[in-house]
Amino acid sequence: MTDSKSADPVAAAAELLKHHRESIDRLDAILVFTLAERFKHTQSVGVLKAEHGLPPSDPAREENQIARLESLAKEADLDPSFARNFLNFIIQEVIQHHRKHQS
Repeated sequence: MTDSKSADPVAAAAELLKHHRESIDRLDAILVFTLAERFKHTQSVGVLKAEHGLPPSDPAREENQIARLESLAKEADLDPSFARNFLNFIIQEVIQHHRKHQS
């Protein structure tokens, strides 16, 4: 007796696609909750900086973080330029939030 899934390659592909999409959906949720947690911390940093008259941006830390993330990306077999661009986007969002606290 032949397995019906292996007999129908389209159905087998559809099942694989479904599993991949379920994994992607779970990972997207993890990303959203992780970013939310990260922004909670950066909001606290922004408040601290405002309370103590510190600048909203810390270029040396940002440079170190970008280098660190690029290295992690290489280890994870992720395009380091994508990781750098992603972190730059997040950093710019954080700086905007910090500037709001300074007003």
